[in-house]
Amino acid sequence: MPPSAGRVTIRDVAAAAGVSRGTVSRVLNGEGYVSDRAREAIERAVRTVGYVPNTAARNLALNRSGAVGLVVHEPHELFLEDPNIGAILLGANEVLSSADQQLVSLVIDSERDTERVVRYLRGGFVDGAVVVSAREHDALLEAMQRTTLPTALVGRPPHGVRMPWVGIDNAGAAAAVTRLLVDGGRGRVGIIAVGLDRDSGADRLAGFRSALGAAFDPALVVERPLYEYAAGRDAMRELLDRAPDVDGVFATSDAVAAGALEALRAAGRRVPDDVALVGFDDSSWARRCRPALTTVRQPARDLGAAAAQLVLDQLAGVPAEPDGRLLPTEVVARDST
Repeated sequence: MPPSAGRVTIRDVAAAAGVSRGTVSRVLNGEGYVSDRAREAIERAVRTVGYVPNTAARNLALNRSGAVGLVVHEPHELFLEDPNIGAILLGANEVLSSADQQLVSLVIDSERDTERVVRYLRGGFVDGAVVVSAREHDALLEAMQRTTLPTALVGRPPHGVRMPWVGIDNAGAAAAVTRLLVDGGRGRVGIIAVGLDRDSGADRLAGFRSALGAAFDPALVVERPLYEYAAGRDAMRELLDRAPDVDGVFATSDAVAAGALEALRAAGRRVPDDVALVGFDDSSWARRCRPALTTVRQPARDLGAAAAQLVLDQLAGVPAEPDGRLLPTEVVARDST
């Protein structure tokens, strides 16, 4: 029997299979008490009439949206250019897709964006949220702590915030790549310290300082707000003006290191002969540079996947643990040191 006009319904499947609508419903919902013969007839009818479940109606009945937000607290252009954000997104989307959840990207680039995103998250449009690049005194997190929305952070939470999270040991990884510079004989080592209002930037600076010990020189620390190419280029120029004798530099992301490499070349400094340069992330920036960058490999895609799974666990009723989980990193030595 051909399906009725308009959207194909359970009624059409039942008519094509020669069974009741209740039997079709039990099969579609994965319930028992259906004979193998009836189940096969229903599955065949679903394919024949082209039935697609009405997920909107199902989600309405369950008080669910079927979506999880990925909230990225970065400027719009950085959202597009940063390979780590893209990898986190892909990892989260892979896990959510397998659970039939839709990923919704939300970018915060201003205070107005924060207010808009908070209203969206509170409005029932998503079932949970993964938050990337949370800041100290983050208005978004302060608002989200007053809700019951299942949430997970990529990165250690700011002080005073207790939420499930997954991250890396930024301080330990930064110390390891800094020691590589010191062990290579570099005596005047500087840092382009970026994003000090979040865990990644603050912890990488702390690890750098710890690795240098008494050799740490505050004059060789140049700060910038964002992990971007232009920040590395401009900060490297400033560092060379402050300390022309600098012979080692830790740029706290690969994009920043690529910008620093441009400034070093423009100043006539050879890498690694005159100045050894290391980055962080092992992103495509590190492999595109010439010389290729020594860097820290962090599992960005796995971070996104693990954070998404934390949200799904909460949706399934698993109690949220505020204690975080650290994924491993690795120093990757290349030609810039």
